[in-house]
Amino acid sequence: MIEALHRAGSIATRFLEDGLTKMQTPSQTHDGSRIRRVTFVAAGIFSLVIAASLMATHTMVHAQHRMHGLAEKVDRNHPWMNPKLSPDERAAMVLPEMTLDEKIDLLHGMGMPGWPRDVQNPQPELGNGGAGFVLGVPRLGIPYIQMSDAAYGVRSSGENGRYSTALPANVGAAASWDPDAACSYGRLIGKELRAQGYNMTLGGGTNITREPRNGRTFEYLGEDPILAGTLVGNLMKCEQAEHIIGDIKHYAANDQENGRNEVNVIIGQRAMRESDLLAFEIGVGIADPGAVMCSYNAVNGDFACEDKYLLTDVLKKEWAFKGFVVSDWGGTHSTVKASAAGLDNEEPLDEFFGAKLKEAVEAGKVSQAELDEHVRRVLRSEFATGIVDYPTQKSVVDVLGGLETARTIEESSAVLLKNENSILPLKASSLKSIAIIGPHADQGMISGGGSAQVDAPGRPNAGWQAHVWFPTSPMKAVLAKAPNADVKFASGENIGHAAALAKKSDVAIVFVYCWMAEGMDLDTLTLPDRQDEIVAAVAAANPKTIVVLETGTAALMPWADKVNGILEAWYAGSDGANAVANILFGDVNPSAKLPMTFPNSDADLPHPTLVKPTQEQLGEAAVNKSGEAKPTFSVTYDEGLKVGYKWYDAEKKPVLFPFGHGLSYTSFAYSGLKVAPGKKVTDVSFTVKNTGSRDGAEIAQVYAALPASASEPPKRLIGWNKIRLKSGESKQIRVPVESKYLSIWDDSANEWKLVSGTYEIMVGASSANLPLHGKFDLK
Repeated sequence: MIEALHRAGSIATRFLEDGLTKMQTPSQTHDGSRIRRVTFVAAGIFSLVIAASLMATHTMVHAQHRMHGLAEKVDRNHPWMNPKLSPDERAAMVLPEMTLDEKIDLLHGMGMPGWPRDVQNPQPELGNGGAGFVLGVPRLGIPYIQMSDAAYGVRSSGENGRYSTALPANVGAAASWDPDAACSYGRLIGKELRAQGYNMTLGGGTNITREPRNGRTFEYLGEDPILAGTLVGNLMKCEQAEHIIGDIKHYAANDQENGRNEVNVIIGQRAMRESDLLAFEIGVGIADPGAVMCSYNAVNGDFACEDKYLLTDVLKKEWAFKGFVVSDWGGTHSTVKASAAGLDNEEPLDEFFGAKLKEAVEAGKVSQAELDEHVRRVLRSEFATGIVDYPTQKSVVDVLGGLETARTIEESSAVLLKNENSILPLKASSLKSIAIIGPHADQGMISGGGSAQVDAPGRPNAGWQAHVWFPTSPMKAVLAKAPNADVKFASGENIGHAAALAKKSDVAIVFVYCWMAEGMDLDTLTLPDRQDEIVAAVAAANPKTIVVLETGTAALMPWADKVNGILEAWYAGSDGANAVANILFGDVNPSAKLPMTFPNSDADLPHPTLVKPTQEQLGEAAVNKSGEAKPTFSVTYDEGLKVGYKWYDAEKKPVLFPFGHGLSYTSFAYSGLKVAPGKKVTDVSFTVKNTGSRDGAEIAQVYAALPASASEPPKRLIGWNKIRLKSGESKQIRVPVESKYLSIWDDSANEWKLVSGTYEIMVGASSANLPLHGKFDLK
């Protein structure tokens, strides 16, 4: 604790030196009217460190009465407590010892603070805050499952008197294309979950970006299934290694928020298997997660949480998933049908998997074997992830360590989109004046909302869909890099004032944003609040203009050809401003690449107009109108296989910035492509040389064009390698490609198949820059 207080004092000093005393927090009305700003005084960032130290002490003491008091009473004197036994053996030993009521208790939640109809839990003090909990069986040594949302950090920490690190948005982390960075991301979240008393995460989002206006795009990992699946798999593998039940979600095809509880997604089996489901297949294979969360939406007529094809036929049988299926919160619609389909655990209540499930078992509508299979899966995950052998013990979060991890990941995730006339990196010694322009750029950076929201340090929970700006000031970070320059700020609210400031400055840096959140979609990819006008005016006044984007998805940029530099910072996390400044001033050489396409306009999207439900189609009453839960409206993904860059390639639509694009302060050359085809693995090798004057990292991408008879889009990503090269250094790179990544899904045979014919392999720096080509034939 003394060491923690010392670290806390250091972080307090750091933030207090920043002089942050107040913050403008915008909010938005329910009907989306113009943002109003509410100014409040932050009660000293010193409260951040108290929350990370003294408050942690208080909550630990309080938890001893609540949770850890129970943990001390857990009976560990049982043969299944032998950790040398396999998780399956241990679960099989516990199962016969359980009563029917104990089994039922394991299959549903006990409510979530603030959840509608949260009335059945007689002992809410047994929970740990967060998203709710599942009762354990203390007499048998089975602990409670304490759950928290944790997409880019642990949710509601401020509300619970704690502190959490906000990592860069998941989509930003995907821009690193780095499985090791994804592992660090998951490991930090896992550690902070356990420090706060949780043993199950509800992160792991991997719905691919079919619809970039989806309000949760920032929680996901881009538009390509191989990239998204690989990264979520590594993220969750390392998060689960911290003795946390891992989770991958939202299974499946939950690609828009509008009407998510009522929508029926119509999609062909082959299209789904090669896109949305492939990301889950890869992620589940790498992470072996303890849980998979089924989604709110229906797929081809059945709600996902009672879809036997998705839950049993594909997930549990074909992919051999060993964990349990947990419903999204309120996503369960039935008892007998959902149980038979493969749902194992209802959250956050017991509306269908409580008394109704017990009655169904006693009446023979749900067999004892079916019930036991649900229970066995939950038990197995508890043993496999170590939450039985390693009970949670609250501790102090490593604040400084978390900030360092967040900054490092952001430095490898911010994408340099444009660098005309080598305006970047900036040379502080040659700059006499710098204009910092944009809403809140003097004080903070925006974050993504909804259940993913991490509380800003030193502040209370901001509420559902509030705009939360983290106190990481771009202006102060720039001042630190250029202490001798005259750095001045204009919010852009007065566009003329912003342009005048830019005109008399050596360089203008404009920070623009687009906020997103769960429970809503963007109507357009256009930046809100006249920000395009701000950028255009500043660029007209000073051609040396750099734009930094803070977005959770692609953005339209009608001014892109008018500015010299563009950096996509995404939602940059707890220490985003320092990471951005390190890139702008050259202390870090950017290496990230886009995990999604940036289109020229909304009109170029597969569905230019979002499909939305009417008011009559929304709500539980509408879903249950017939007496059985049914979706009330449909979205047809008739683009099929053509997701993201595959759509733009196939439709021959030019884009603003292509998938895989990202610049560096050095340059790279590709040569020597060799392809060695094989039945299980095809080896692709080539040489990459750093031809520039700086050390740097390159993400070398490998694509394939399948034979024409496959009827596929023009090309698909099949592999990549992120390599670090010193100036002048060359390396031979080998990318092994699984045969599945060269295959198509055969609906009639219900399997992956390689097509006979000529395959073309393409290698380069992005999906639109592929200098190396090679071909081979398969028969």
